[in-house]
Amino acid sequence: MKPTIGWIGLGNMGRPMVSNLLKAGYEVTVYNRTAGNAAPLVEQGAKLASSPKELAEQVELVITMVSDADALQAVLAGESGVLAGVRAGQTVIDMSTVAPDMSRNAAAQLLEKGVQFLDAPVSGSVKPATDGTLVILVGGDRNSFDQHVPIFEVLGKKAFYFGPNGAGASAKLAINMLLGISLQGLSEALVLGAKAGLDRATLLEMIGTTACASPIVALKTQNILADQYQAAFALKHMEKDFGLALEAARKSETALPATAAAHQTFVAAKANGHGEEDIMAILLQLEQMSGLR
Repeated sequence: MKPTIGWIGLGNMGRPMVSNLLKAGYEVTVYNRTAGNAAPLVEQGAKLASSPKELAEQVELVITMVSDADALQAVLAGESGVLAGVRAGQTVIDMSTVAPDMSRNAAAQLLEKGVQFLDAPVSGSVKPATDGTLVILVGGDRNSFDQHVPIFEVLGKKAFYFGPNGAGASAKLAINMLLGISLQGLSEALVLGAKAGLDRATLLEMIGTTACASPIVALKTQNILADQYQAAFALKHMEKDFGLALEAARKSETALPATAAAHQTFVAAKANGHGEEDIMAILLQLEQMSGLR
């Protein structure tokens, strides 16, 4: 039988992910600090809880998908938090992007109550969330991972098991670090081309036929040519993830020189008002720095 699911966090990613679970026949109870975000899902069949505690009391499995570590701690702790409502034998899956230490701390708090915890952040933005083609990166108990693969199969095209708690969070920082560096590199190539007078559409077509071609370049090409940057993955979140990766690198004495440099560009872009725009808006920051805007 399918477990009853409680879902906390109905942002740009959470809403389509819950919708896919409902379409797959799961019974889902939702909670969001802004209750209005839940209305379309309630119309689709979801139940609405008044607090994380109430949600945890009503379901077998709790999934969280929130913006950062502070938000995760807020829904876990306190009189009305998940920790106050869970019972032994349940599982909590966190699909947010947080530091590995945060995932391990959350796991420890829940294990004290006999509750399993999986850190299962995702690679992919709004369209893969809508299409159910996310890549899911999991850390925690292997048996718990195996038990919940059917849910991961609804939400994504592939789930990877990386090891104990914190391993999924570490994998997410690794892939997001590569994503941010890749888009900064693409932006720098486009800025240099613009300064040389090259046609942008032709330059992008050329990049797409070389060894540097990638799905992310193809995905962002139309936004670049239209000069429109509505957020699929907000730049402010990439700036946060760079910071988490660099903090993890500091603790493990890992050299990440390109990441450190890219992080500063993203810090500047966020400070200049691009934080709510798509990650590809890093191009706007580099154009400004180069005198093109």
